[in-house]
Amino acid sequence: MIAVLGLVVGVVAGLLVRPEVPAVVEPYLPIAVVAALDAVFGGLRAMLDGLFDDKVFLVSFLSNVVVAGFIVFLGDQLGVGGQLSTAVVGGVGIRIFSD
Repeated sequence: MIAVLGLVVGVVAGLLVRPEVPAVVEPYLPIAVVAALDAVFGGLRAMLDGLFDDKVFLVSFLSNVVVAGFIVFLGDQLGVGGQLSTAVVGGVGIRIFSD
């Protein structure tokens, strides 16, 4: 219940404050959100299966976001950022729907 309350408070605060995202971070934000959603849905599935572990969830959440962001950063450095962004979203999207 605390997590749901925190989510609601965060969404309302985001809508009221309207934070500005720096231009440097903009290409990575959608990928980070999709990777975070993958971890959330994986955690939800683990909870429904009775296998949820908060430490595993936290490591999964952070590593998904960092690895997805790094892949997109590497793609930007190589000049193929758009293609790697699409690949990350496709791969993570498949994992989300499999959960």
